[in-house]
Amino acid sequence: MSLIFRWAVLAIVAILAFIAPAHAQRGAAAGGTIAGIQIQGNVRSEPETIRSYLQLKVGEPFDAAAADRTLKALFATGLYSDVVIEMQGPTLVVKVTENPIINRVVFEGNKKIEDDKLRDEVQSKPRQVYTRARVQADVDRILTIYRRGGRYNASVEPKIINLEQGRVDLVFEINEGDVTGVKRVSFVGNEAFGDGTLRGKIRTTESAWWRFLSSDDRYDPDRLNLDRELLRKFYLTEGYADFRVVSSVAELAPNRDGFFITFTISEGDRYKFGKVDVTSRFQGLDVDVLKSFLTISEGDWYNADEVEKSVSNISEAVGSLGYAFVDVRPNIRRNKDNNTVDVTFDVQEGPRVYVERINISGNTRTLDKVIRREFRLAEGDAFSTAKVRRSQQRLRNLGFFEKVDVAAAPGSAPDKTNLEVQVVEQSTGEISLGAGYSTTAGIVGDISIKERNLLGKGQEARLGLSVGTLSTSIDLGFTEPYFMDREISAGFDIFRTSNDRQSVASYSDRSLGFALRAGWAYSENIRQLVRYTLRQTDIYNVQSWASNVIQQNAGTQVVSEFSETILWDTRDARLNATKGWLVRNSIAVAGLIGTEQYLRSTADAVYYRSLFEDVVLSVGGSAGVVFPYNGSYIRLNNLYFIGGDTLRGFTVGGIGPRDANTTDSLGGQFYYTASTELSYPLPLISKEVGLLGKAFVDIGSLWGVQPQSYGYSSVLNSQLMRVSTGVGIQWISPFGPIRIDYAIPVQYESWDKQQAVRFSFGTRF
Repeated sequence: MSLIFRWAVLAIVAILAFIAPAHAQRGAAAGGTIAGIQIQGNVRSEPETIRSYLQLKVGEPFDAAAADRTLKALFATGLYSDVVIEMQGPTLVVKVTENPIINRVVFEGNKKIEDDKLRDEVQSKPRQVYTRARVQADVDRILTIYRRGGRYNASVEPKIINLEQGRVDLVFEINEGDVTGVKRVSFVGNEAFGDGTLRGKIRTTESAWWRFLSSDDRYDPDRLNLDRELLRKFYLTEGYADFRVVSSVAELAPNRDGFFITFTISEGDRYKFGKVDVTSRFQGLDVDVLKSFLTISEGDWYNADEVEKSVSNISEAVGSLGYAFVDVRPNIRRNKDNNTVDVTFDVQEGPRVYVERINISGNTRTLDKVIRREFRLAEGDAFSTAKVRRSQQRLRNLGFFEKVDVAAAPGSAPDKTNLEVQVVEQSTGEISLGAGYSTTAGIVGDISIKERNLLGKGQEARLGLSVGTLSTSIDLGFTEPYFMDREISAGFDIFRTSNDRQSVASYSDRSLGFALRAGWAYSENIRQLVRYTLRQTDIYNVQSWASNVIQQNAGTQVVSEFSETILWDTRDARLNATKGWLVRNSIAVAGLIGTEQYLRSTADAVYYRSLFEDVVLSVGGSAGVVFPYNGSYIRLNNLYFIGGDTLRGFTVGGIGPRDANTTDSLGGQFYYTASTELSYPLPLISKEVGLLGKAFVDIGSLWGVQPQSYGYSSVLNSQLMRVSTGVGIQWISPFGPIRIDYAIPVQYESWDKQQAVRFSFGTRF
């Protein structure tokens, strides 16, 4: 056995001795000296261009590391899809496969986004070298564009069509898919407020068919950040000083047809205001006077907005007393033992800083003076944060700019600052089409052209036409908001109207005239308006069976009227207000010229208050009187007609003096109305639908006639208080507000004309 083993060892040694020289020769060849370099496969690339990237030289030994660096350098050019480097004997051979040239870029399947927009986004262009990396980056860019529009299930597949001479057509096949909406918005950790309430406080909404005119039901990461801030502000106004949003997560459904958004929140305890005080470091400044400007008091629920409002009120009040440099700091201290927040407003002298310059940029159309006149401080004035904030808000309220930023920048000295005003202008021209229907006016359509920033001077011009089955009007208006560079708005109106009153009083009327008007503000909430109107009115198409009063009023009359109105408005919103007052009083005198002489006075007020969450009570009333002088009498067009929207349950002109024989409405000299209405969300219906229930009680009366002026005495006239009650539904739809009311008269005269159902709908596009 040992002999066999010896022969086996000798055989292995002999084989290894035979193989070793051959292996050593190949290794020497692979790692030997490079005698020459040969470039293969290049069509468009010059050989010297390829050689410039080589890190292997003739006369040098082959180095694998250098060959690897050469490969990477050639691939990095983007010119080649494949590169092979190998030694063939003493020659280094570099084989390249060139990328094709793009002949054209084509998009297929895209309907929502135009080719030009996609072409601007992609980096692959005609006459460029085609590379897979660049095309994949273009696919990602296209998908990003679609995701911005809410289409997260869009897909893009790039394809190439080979052409002759190393050219290709690059085709992006796009499947746009449907809009990926928000299927559900949920909240975790909320105890004080339900999910429905919190959904109403954020911008993101759940997808629904009626939201096709809005994009808020599409997932947007930036909007999600805004929602976090809106939730924080809401809770801070409701007393939850420790509130925080723990997380906000958006999860795409498995089938990619929608997002599930979940906000995890920590409400914390609810706080009330504890001790509220004002301290001052100015000698001679009465802090008791400053306390009257506070909007908070001990025992109220903590509200961060009211704290900020109190700071602004005190700053403006102290500034108006002659203290130019004021810094009001609210020192807040939480008492977790009794859940109260003590607030001390420390009024101290701020740094002595003056406004050196106000620099405005971004306004390519709007004149500088239009922007400067909205500022509450000028160059050379003492710097005031409150006035800067108010100036920025006034600029935004103009509606001329998409974005307004006002920032303080260092001036030429430590006590000077510059205000850098950056604006982004937006379109101020409007062409609006309107359509609607109501039981009062019938079917109505209108078109108007308006420019709110005429020639960049801040002036407003409007031309409107309204055509309906019962009324038609055309008007031209112009307003200069700063007449003679003063804070007085002035303007004029030219109008022509016609009304079909056959169903009410057996006649029609038309008016042609103009008006001059002016207005100015005494404060943020109080405004004064004056107006002069000259109009000619014709009462025509009087039926033969019409009342003698109406027949005697037929013909032409000229009215010259001067009126003044003062109003106080603290409502938080014009539509669906939840708190605040609207008080208005108007006085008019006619008779300077023309055929009519009368005095008219009307007053109305309404108060809104939120009783519970989303339950709002409104109480309002109106009254008016008109009487002639100089022995004249009042014609039909200058009397009051009550009913319809002013007293539900009765038609327009449904109550008041009436001809006993023809039942024509004759109008009245004196009236009053009052209404109490409760607005509430409908049960079992999501708040996001926008449906509100209404319950109301209306009262009113209309009386006062002059039969001796007409030689006519058979007039039904009563001061009886009419009373009606009912319910309604209001929907703020994508097409505009829609309202249906059902009212039942409870107290009325036998000759009154009733109307149980009222419907109104209208919008502008």
